Amino acid sequence: MSYDLIVIGTGPGGYVCAIRAAQLGMKVAVVEKRKTHGGTCLNIGCIPSKALLHASEMFETAAHDFPALGITIGKPKLDMAAMMKHKDDTVAANVNGVGFLLKKNKVDAFFGHGAITAPGKVSVTAEDGSVTALEAKNIVIATGSDVAPLPGVTVDEKTIVSSTGALTLEKVPGKLVVVGAGVIGLELGSVWARLGAQVTVVEYLDRILPGMDMEVAKQFQRILEKQGFTFMLSHKVASVTGGAKGAKVVVEPAAGGDAQTLDGDVVLIAIGRRPYTEGLGLEAVGVAMERGRIIIDDHFKSSVDGVYAIGDVVRGPMLAHKAEDEGMALAEILAGQHGHVNYDVIPGVVYTSPEVASVGRTEEELKAAGVDYKVGKFPFTANGRARAMRHADGFVKVLADATSDRVLGVHILGHGAGELIGEAAVLMEFGGSAEDLARTCHAHPTMSEAVKEAALAVDKRAIHI
Repeated sequence: MSYDLIVIGTGPGGYVCAIRAAQLGMKVAVVEKRKTHGGTCLNIGCIPSKALLHASEMFETAAHDFPALGITIGKPKLDMAAMMKHKDDTVAANVNGVGFLLKKNKVDAFFGHGAITAPGKVSVTAEDGSVTALEAKNIVIATGSDVAPLPGVTVDEKTIVSSTGALTLEKVPGKLVVVGAGVIGLELGSVWARLGAQVTVVEYLDRILPGMDMEVAKQFQRILEKQGFTFMLSHKVASVTGGAKGAKVVVEPAAGGDAQTLDGDVVLIAIGRRPYTEGLGLEAVGVAMERGRIIIDDHFKSSVDGVYAIGDVVRGPMLAHKAEDEGMALAEILAGQHGHVNYDVIPGVVYTSPEVASVGRTEEELKAAGVDYKVGKFPFTANGRARAMRHADGFVKVLADATSDRVLGVHILGHGAGELIGEAAVLMEFGGSAEDLARTCHAHPTMSEAVKEAALAVDKRAIHI
């Protein structure tokens, strides 16, 4: 069986690349090792975690916010089985939707482990051991990433869990120890904290959310502490041992010092992710790698002609939407068009409550680069809609070039920040200025008015503060 393009992996990058290539007239096949499409994101990552984040947020709202709104329902009861069914139904709808889209676009799907046996040749080993040989003019590796292990720690997905196990706990842990204060650890910690767990987060660095704007991270940490989180920053994990009655985590100051032991019913290891490239036959065909990632040029081509790579297996942030954009761009490049990804405008979101969203440069990055910039900030406490919804935590920060006024970065801590950041991304994609944003009429009353006010504040002319 011969194709114009074979895509190995049907996560957000892979299936989008396949569909776009098919739209452009190519004969396309995809290879997927799971029984369902969608990769980590749809099956055991982004989608199920958002389903639980939303459900747990509603549970907490019913318990704590309804009375202040004049709604009396009594103490809400948790039905864990029903909440997990909501998560599973959400996953099923999404993965089945991807399968439908592939069929609609006449993309052939092969299920099994894919490997490149030679340039232009892919073998697919099915679950029953049968092997199918495929050929293609071009091959795209879109196999995503896997959970990064903590050396010396065995994950059993029951007491010591990865993000996968944290999505399928059968009951709320009394004490949850989270190793890692990044996006995944804080999101999943939030789920179980809202449902009643005591959450302690251990982080090697002296801050949470590495890479995000420091001012945002500090205020966000204070908010999480008010929600019941305990943070042990600048600490490293010496050992984690689990048993039938829970786990013990031995932690030490990163700079050296006395160790202490934390007891937990469940320990979540959330120290990051690593590219998934095992068993793909890359070394045999000569694909060059660097620190576990496939080296690509500006057109996503590897060191081997006809072999391309996108998403988590290549440089850049491990984000589903980044992989999607790369998949679209690559398909267009292979069709002779001019596909392009603007890596300066890729938003990142932490789906906690409140949310954290960011696009472009942080203050720390601008200072390090010697860029002269101006800052405009506006708090949600001064936003009428935020007050009406009892979501007044957080603020909007706009960073603009001091000379040209071009917006270089926008950072939002607040309710619905993940939706609000889209406005900033569009503005920055078109090279817009803070003045452009400030003079754009925003509907009243909306949370988005805080974005406009922050842009006005760049020139020290915010109205409502």
